[in-house]
Parts: sequence; structure tokens; C-alpha cells
Amino acid sequence: MKVAVWDTYVEKKDGDTMHFDILAPSEITNEIVIHEMGNNYLKSKGQEGQSLTAKECRLCHMEIAPAEVQRAIEQNGYYIIEMEGCD
Repeated sequence: MKVAVWDTYVEKKDGDTMHFDILAPSEITNEIVIHEMGNNYLKSKGQEGQSLTAKECRLCHMEIAPAEVQRAIEQNGYYIIEMEGCD
């Protein structure tokens, strides 16, 4: 499965920065849909309401997803890779 990797930086409620990647099927190109995925993730981390726009979330590159990521995308529609400040 080919996925699009959306590089995302969001300011947390405490002022720190969260850096994570949203991996979504490559055919999903609508930024509103990608931002909804990011907002769902932020809500799961207690960071709902934080700004997530094209300024914070940009298409980085395309790649072939490993099997674990493919399974998660098939179940949830997307996959998050936590990079920094996500705990």
C-alpha cells in the first residue's frame, strides 16, 4: 500500500510542540480529511482544539507502508507515527 506522509507540528496547550506524522492512503488528497485525522489523534491525547491547518500539517512524501501500518490503516483509516512531545 502506498501512503502519503503528512509531517505535522502542533503547539500543545502547555506551549510545548507535538511532532507527529499522519500516514494515510495516497489516494486521500483532501487536506480537510487529513486534518480531521490529525484532530482525532489530538483529541486522543487531550489536545483537542489546538490549531491544525496547512501551516502545521504538510504533505512530506509518499512511501510503501510496512504490513503493520497497512493493517492499522485498514482498521482506522490512518496511522500516526509519534516523533516528539506526543506523551
